[in-house]
Amino acid sequence: MSELETMRPELFEEVKLWETAKERERYENMADLYAIVNTLQHLEKAYIRDCVTPKEYTATCSKLLVQYKAAFKLVQSDEFPTLEAFVQRYKLDCPAALQRIKEDRPITIIDDKGNTSKCIADIVSLFITTMDKLRLEIKEMDQLHPDIRDLVDTMNRLSLLPPDFEGKKKIGEWLSTLSSMQASDELTETQVRQLLFDLESSYNSFNKILHQA
Repeated sequence: MSELETMRPELFEEVKLWETAKERERYENMADLYAIVNTLQHLEKAYIRDCVTPKEYTATCSKLLVQYKAAFKLVQSDEFPTLEAFVQRYKLDCPAALQRIKEDRPITIIDDKGNTSKCIADIVSLFITTMDKLRLEIKEMDQLHPDIRDLVDTMNRLSLLPPDFEGKKKIGEWLSTLSSMQASDELTETQVRQLLFDLESSYNSFNKILHQA
């Protein structure tokens, strides 16, 4: 042990950013937002440098924009009323990410009054939201049915998806199952596991179609 360690042992103690679970959650939420904005900035630069294909860029950017909206809601407060305030506080150099967030669509998607980009963003959001609910053990019919219904409706409106897209069939069947239940009814553990599997596989197929579009 060095002389400094002997004289000032407190200098070598681990420094904790939080003391309570609430403070820990706050820092984790800010870390998530920081990571998403930073990733979006690097994605924009990678696309400009032709390091990713337009198909890969479009799918990844759409997903990040949806995740940003969810992450910022958890951080937004009097301290951080805007994203710009958060960026300034933590000295994030991300002008490309800020522009992409402002336009709320990948640069590859033509702004056709936001119809196509909004459908893609809504579908990504609904997939993620529903899967998160199931992982949180939310399995009541009245909690799942609205998201599943909106997911089916939005997929049907997106012209990029072929009529025989397997995800439409799988999620449509779950919509029928939920529609036949009472509001207070719950899915069984087996049903929850199968629905989560079908959502994940459909979401992965959806991303592949975006890459190929």
